[in-house]
Amino acid sequence: MPHPLIVFAAIGLAAATAATSSALARTKAMTETTETSQSAATTLQAAMPHGYREAGRRAVVVDGEGAELVRHTRIDGRNATLGGEHFSTVIADDGRLKGFARIDLDLVGGPLPTRPEAQAIAMDFLRDAAPDLLPGLTISWIEPHDEPLRVTRAGRTEHLTLTGMKVKMRNSADGLWMWVIVGADHKVMVFERDIHWISFPGRRGTEKWLHDSWLAEKGYGIGQS
Repeated sequence: MPHPLIVFAAIGLAAATAATSSALARTKAMTETTETSQSAATTLQAAMPHGYREAGRRAVVVDGEGAELVRHTRIDGRNATLGGEHFSTVIADDGRLKGFARIDLDLVGGPLPTRPEAQAIAMDFLRDAAPDLLPGLTISWIEPHDEPLRVTRAGRTEHLTLTGMKVKMRNSADGLWMWVIVGADHKVMVFERDIHWISFPGRRGTEKWLHDSWLAEKGYGIGQS
C-alpha cells in the first residue's frame, strides 16, 4: 500500500499540473484574442475613409454571440442620418472582425472592377483580414451588387444606388457564407463573414447590423445603445 505522503505528493503534483495547464490555456486564449483584435484594428484603419469620426456604438448580438457595432459618419456632417453615408463595423467580443460597410457618396457612379479584378482584390483582402477563411473557401458567384443610399443635395432628398462588384463565397468547413464587395475605387466596400442562411423559406438568418434599412425596420438609431 503506498505511503500516505507519497499519495498526497502525487495528488499535489497532479493538481499543480492541472493548474499550470489551465493557466497556459487561459494565457493562450488571451494572446489569441489580443492578436485577433490587433488584426481587426489594422484592417479597419486601412479601410476607413478619410474625414470620418465615431458617431455611436452599441452592444449587439450576432447569431447568439456578443459583438459591438460602431458607426462612423463624416466630420462635415454630410448625409449623416440613418440611410446616409457611414463607415460601420461589427467586431465580436473575441476580437474577430465580423464585417464592415463603407457607404460613401464618392463611390456612386464610378466604373466597377472586372470580375477577375474583384476576385483578386477579395483574395488579397481575406489573406490579410481573415486568413482562417481561406482553406475552406469556395466562390459561388461574382456579380454587381446594389446598396441604397439616401443623400440631401440643394435641400432635396435623393435616393441613390451605390453599386459594387460582389464576390460571394461559402466556407465549406462550416457551411456559412461570406462576401467581399469591391467599390468603384477598387477597394473593399463591404465585408461580411459567418452568415447563416435559412434555406427554407430562403432568407438570411444572421442579423443585419451593417444595413441601415434593417436598423430602421428594427427601430434602432445611430447613437449609443
